[in-house]
Amino acid sequence: MAVFITLLLGAAIVASILLIPSWRHYQRSQLMAKPFPAPWREILKRHFPYFRALPADLQLQLKKHIQVFVAEKQFIGCEGLTVTDDMKVVIAAQACLLLLNRPDYYYPKLRQILIYPAAFIVNAKQADHAGVMHDQRRVLSGESWGLGKVILSWAATLDGAANPTDGRNVVIHEFAHQLDQEKGVANGAPLLQRSGDYQQWSGVMATEFSQLQQQAQTGQQSLFDHYGATNPAEFFAVISEVFFEQPQQLSALHPQLYQLLSQFYRLNPLSWC
Repeated sequence: MAVFITLLLGAAIVASILLIPSWRHYQRSQLMAKPFPAPWREILKRHFPYFRALPADLQLQLKKHIQVFVAEKQFIGCEGLTVTDDMKVVIAAQACLLLLNRPDYYYPKLRQILIYPAAFIVNAKQADHAGVMHDQRRVLSGESWGLGKVILSWAATLDGAANPTDGRNVVIHEFAHQLDQEKGVANGAPLLQRSGDYQQWSGVMATEFSQLQQQAQTGQQSLFDHYGATNPAEFFAVISEVFFEQPQQLSALHPQLYQLLSQFYRLNPLSWC
């Protein structure tokens, strides 16, 4: 009897594992089949000028992604902030730019987006050069956790959406971290389509990261924010911002890096920006 019950439980577990993806795919297809809400279209017109630059097929794809993202993720207001449809749609639109041409993928580890009215303070411990730990207070506009959370400043989110050509976008930055964190700790090497791609990725990224570190140390100007020289994970997030918002400059000044990111994101912003 005990063996029979064990077999039944095992069969139930296997069935649930097999059925959950199918059921999720069905739910998402149902969401995508619904018309995109007219008020949401107005939100995109008001706050997200980048949308108008996209080709028609990518506009349609992005709207469907937004519908799924808003339905599946939990948005939480912090410091008394009331979450509105404007917040959900503007955040989802920017986060889903990174998902274009990725079928049925919606940041599987992500559960919650926490939204602060403006920049927020994070208390953390930081080791100095001698390895001694010190308390540190940092003022941030965004943060990505590997445990299913992204934290955003609404003011910074609006600013990033309003200016789509300055190479600065906190939502793109933090959701690039989410892609990087999918395999565990962020290290600037997200999951690639083929195992053979990692050698090229490592070579190009290492060269470009080293160059930015030298520019940051000597105070030279760069297309990339010097914050990207902090570590490879921040470098990947910073160059992702530039890839989407300044593709012409990126392609002209760093052609190998542009091609690498174009392959990873499965997009060519040069063709529409």
